[in-house]
Order: sequence, then structure tokens, then C-alpha cells
Amino acid sequence: MFARSLGWIVLLGLTLQSVQARDYRYSDAHLHYVDFFQESEGMDALLKAMDQARIDQSMISGVAVAKKWHEDEPKRPRYYAGDDADAYWYSATDIYVAAALEKLEPRQRQRFHPFLTGFNPVDKNAVAHIERMLELYPGLWQGIGEVFTRHDDLTALTSGDTPRANNEAMTRIYHLAAEQDLPVLIHSNITSKRERNPLYLAEIEEPLRNHPHTRFIWAHAGSSMEIHRHQTRLDFLLPTLSRLLESYPNLYIDLSWSVLQPYLLDEQGKPRAQWLALVKRFPERFMLGSDVVGRFDSLSEQLHGFDPFLDALPADVAQKVARDNFLAVLPKQR
Repeated sequence: MFARSLGWIVLLGLTLQSVQARDYRYSDAHLHYVDFFQESEGMDALLKAMDQARIDQSMISGVAVAKKWHEDEPKRPRYYAGDDADAYWYSATDIYVAAALEKLEPRQRQRFHPFLTGFNPVDKNAVAHIERMLELYPGLWQGIGEVFTRHDDLTALTSGDTPRANNEAMTRIYHLAAEQDLPVLIHSNITSKRERNPLYLAEIEEPLRNHPHTRFIWAHAGSSMEIHRHQTRLDFLLPTLSRLLESYPNLYIDLSWSVLQPYLLDEQGKPRAQWLALVKRFPERFMLGSDVVGRFDSLSEQLHGFDPFLDALPADVAQKVARDNFLAVLPKQR
């Protein structure tokens, strides 16, 4: 009789554990306060969306380019890929972010971690702009990025030379980032829409190797939704990430929305075992980002979309990925 009662107690405990959902608190490691037209819903909308989504802390940046509404286009485009008009580098985006933060109460301001992004990454003068912004707003900036290098059709649409993560202008910025203890969030596609091989891998691996004291956050793990539309899932992505994480302790991975599917979750929405194993192998190197641009009503959907994957991880690892790892990569003095 005792054994039967004990069995029921164990079964009841396992049942309760299985139905009890984890209540994650999040950090958003990749959020744009403005869109590609430098417009935003504003801080009130952002704070409300963060509270609803249980996001305690958030990276916040502008968008480094502005989309042009061309004279020949009768209708204003809604996104950078809406038509063939150029995008151009736009430095005032950092001013918009700084001004929005300065209007907040100190308690609210502490929830945000602003990154500088308003510079041309193929201009060797860019490092001077970053230094000026650090002087103009002492103690405000906590990172650099999102830096647009290889970025789908945006690369072809942006005026000027093709940006690369391993050009000389960026090399100067990486040195400054190391001196100032600033992480660098960089968008550098691992390949093109048509090449089923890591065509552009050297462009991100060279800085990782040459700048061991600079912390790199690789946006979307080098993937993009545009690549997925043409190539579906890249078989080489996971083994490449495994090798890079093993080789470069200064590399961190931003698991923004384009990584969720088809990589972290399969077609039935179930976590993929190989990706779970990779995160458990490097539990402090992954973080979540929404990558919203100027509109914040999808914040909850973007972050909570990772819950099935987080639930399949050990609880302590899941909380690191959901919240703690992003905070740990920020400047130590902060």
C-alpha cells in the first residue's frame, strides 16, 4: 500500500512539473528604436510592449541607413526592399536614440543599453565619429552596432562601396571597441542567396581571429530570411558555428528571428536536438533578439517564440540564454 501511494506521489509530481510552464524574464539583445525611415512608435509604446513581454532589459539602437523615397516613385515604400531606390548612411539615427533616452526617468533609462550604429562601415573616418559620440554622451553608449555589412538586398541598395566585416575601416573600429570595452553587434551574412557554401565566412572569421580582445555578437548567426527563401536550411551553419565557438571565445551568437526557424525548431515546432546540444555546450554564448524596427507590437511574439526551445534546455541554461548572457557581454564597468 505504501509503495502504491509513493508511486502516485511521484507520478503527481512529474505531472505537475510537466504542466508548469517556466516564466522567463528576457533581455532583448537586438532592438531598433527607429525603422528604415528613421521613424518610431516612441518610448511609451516600447516600454509598454517590454512590460507585456516580460523584457527587463533591452539593447537599443537606431538604423544605420535611411531608405530614399525616389522622385520617380508615386508611393512611399514601406520597407528598404519595397522598391529599387537607394538607402544611404544616416548618422542622425544615434541622436534620435540618445534624445529618446534622455527624456526617460532614471529607473526607466536603466532598462536600456544603447549601441552606436550611425556610421558608414567603409569609411575610415567612422572611428572618429564614434569617438565624438562617446565624448558628446559620456557614459551612455554600451556597444557598437548593429553594423550592416553583408545584408541581403540592402547591401546592393545602399549607396557606396560594399561593406565587409574585415575591411580597414572596421578594423579601426574593432580596436576602439576593445579599448572602450564595447561589444560589437555585426550583421555579416555567411553566404549569398544562391551559394550553398560559406561564401563570406572569412569576412567575419578574420576579425574574430585578429581582434581577440573585442567581443563580437554575430547577428542572426550569419543567417537571414532572404537566404532561407532561396536555399531553405543551410546544412553547414551548425557545424560552422560549432567550430567558430570552439576557436574564438570572443564570439557570441544573436539568435534573432531568422534563426528560430528553420534552425532551432523543426517543421512541427519542436526543438532540434543538435542545436540544443550546441547551446548546452556553450551555455554563455547565445542570446535572444527581437530585431524589431521602430514598431513594437510584435515584441512578445518574437521573444516568446523561443519558449519551446528554451523549455527543452536545462532551466539554468535557458535563463542564461533568455536574459543573462546579453547583460554579461556589456561593458564590465557598467
